[in-house]
This record gives sequence, structure tokens and C-alpha cells, in this order.
Amino acid sequence: MATAALPTDAPAPKKKGKKLILIIALLVLIGAGVGAGLFFTGMIGAKEEVEQKDMPKLLPKGSKPKAEGKEEGGSKEGDAPKYESSYFQLEKEFTSNLKESSHLIQIGLAVSTHYDEKVTEALKAHELAIRSAVLMAINDTDEEAIFTSEGKKDLQQRLVKAINAVLKEKEGFGGVSNVYFTNFIVQ
Repeated sequence: MATAALPTDAPAPKKKGKKLILIIALLVLIGAGVGAGLFFTGMIGAKEEVEQKDMPKLLPKGSKPKAEGKEEGGSKEGDAPKYESSYFQLEKEFTSNLKESSHLIQIGLAVSTHYDEKVTEALKAHELAIRSAVLMAINDTDEEAIFTSEGKKDLQQRLVKAINAVLKEKEGFGGVSNVYFTNFIVQ
């Protein structure tokens, strides 16, 4: 009797195994269909869209109102920049030692951006962190380099990187395209 029980029990697990595989496959297909439906209706990926809304937007040329009586001209269409520039002047001047020198440098800074007001709002909100990063970059400048135009251009580029690094850390975006010296004294 033991031999008769084995053959009848053996086919039953095979049928249950096939049913289990069929149920799992059906659940996977249903899950894939629901996932695809949510993706195409925008429920998945909505978080990325919200994050994109908080990012600054480029200002195309001509998006700012022109001042009365001012005419644009003097350049060909191909020469004109594609985006508007906005400027923001940092209020206080920066005074720092130069690297391995007894000389002091005092500079005033303004920054430019091609993005909307979110960048200038971030500059205002994180002014203390930006001031610290700028002072560290100035303090890491060699005395000989500061007296050459190449050294000043290098300092400008390092200041842009330092300011953008602070903005990226604090806000998730940079946006400063250039730094301008409004005052430059070495003593």
C-alpha cells in the first residue's frame, strides 16, 4: 500500500506548483500594469517635477523690460548673448591677508547670473557662508599673482567656484556665472 500512495501523491504537487507559478506570473503582470499606469498618469516622477520647480530658471534675452529711451543695437544677432544677466552686489567689502604675505587685500564684489531671482535670494540668505568661502579663497591667493591680470582672472574664477559651491551645498543649485571687482586695494 505504501507504493500505491506514492504515485497518487506525486502528481498533486506538480499541479500545485504549476498553479503557484501561474498565480505569481499573474501578480507580476498586474503589478507591472499598475506601475505603468501610475508612471504614465504622472503619479510616479511627480517628486522630480516638484524639485525642478524649485530650481532657478534661465532668463532668455529680452525677458526683462527695457529701460525707457534705451535702444538695443550695435551688435549682430549672432553676437548677442542668449540670456539676460542680473547683477547683485555684496554689501560689505572683503579684507584678508594674502597667502604667506604681510600684505592685506580689500575687495568689493558683485556677481552676475543668467538665472531668475532665486539665485539672488539664495545669495542674500546665505551671505555669511558665502563671505567665509570668499575670504578663504582670497587668503589662499599668492601675493605675486594678485598683481597680474592673469592672477586676478584666476581669483575671479576661484571666487565663482567658491560661491557656487556654497549655493549648491545650501540650496542644491549654483547659478553665479561671474564675479566682478567693484573695489580692489592691496596694502
